[in-house]
Amino acid sequence: MCRCESGGDARPCYPSDLSDAVWAVIEPLMPVRDQAKGGAPRVYGDRLVLDAIFFVLRSGCQWRMIPRDLLPWDAAYRWYRTWAADGTIDRIHDALRTKVRIADGRDPDPSAAVLDAQSIKSSEGGQARGFDAGKKTTGRKRHLIVDTLGLVLVIAVTSASVQDRPGGRRVLREPAARFPSIGLVWADAGYANKIDNSILSWAYEKFRLVVQIVKRSDDVKGFQVLPRRWVVERTFGWLVRNRRLARDYERLTDNSEAMVKIAMIRLMATRLAGQRVRWSNRPTGQTV
Repeated sequence: MCRCESGGDARPCYPSDLSDAVWAVIEPLMPVRDQAKGGAPRVYGDRLVLDAIFFVLRSGCQWRMIPRDLLPWDAAYRWYRTWAADGTIDRIHDALRTKVRIADGRDPDPSAAVLDAQSIKSSEGGQARGFDAGKKTTGRKRHLIVDTLGLVLVIAVTSASVQDRPGGRRVLREPAARFPSIGLVWADAGYANKIDNSILSWAYEKFRLVVQIVKRSDDVKGFQVLPRRWVVERTFGWLVRNRRLARDYERLTDNSEAMVKIAMIRLMATRLAGQRVRWSNRPTGQTV
């Protein structure tokens, strides 16, 4: 139940609004304002700001088109940029990932991960925009490392022209610093082949990471579910069901990365609250 359904708010209720149970998961992780530093009281609370951010995420609308019964668009965007810049989004995302892993009976620190990239069209202009000749896509590329549950560990957004091998080197540097417990990373054949498999020795020599290539069988035609690799493919599926992420509308790659983390925050908090993730306005949503 969300605020408007429980009588706590007179405004209309949107499918993207936080329910009371989901807000109970996120609220303890929100930054606490130091009253000793002074300043005027806040006009809009954190929950209302998050409702507006999730509205943009789910609907894919422009910030300026946020419904006026939520809050002014510039207030929502200002807090979104502030939380992205000061690390609040990162801290909430990482804390929820740890909680989900523990709730699933896993160790808080992952020992294995899956690497892959997704080329996606972008709007005209903006930072780091290029052409992926393999996928025939003009836009950007999302490089993801996820754990075995499909939860995002590392996200890097580059031009679509960046190939998998240099993109993989970029994101593989981060697990060594942030997740020293990871010793094995699965990836597809785009990261190493007979012509160039230097990333395998580079990752092991630099970071003691074993990169294992999961190849597709040449005997199978059409779609094939591959061991381990399907986990990251499912994560990409989770992301693009949010209309803001079905296409990259951000001008800056930092905003693109932040919006991916916002999507995962929504998904993980909903899961921890014991609720279903609603992908549409239908009463019954789809479990992820």
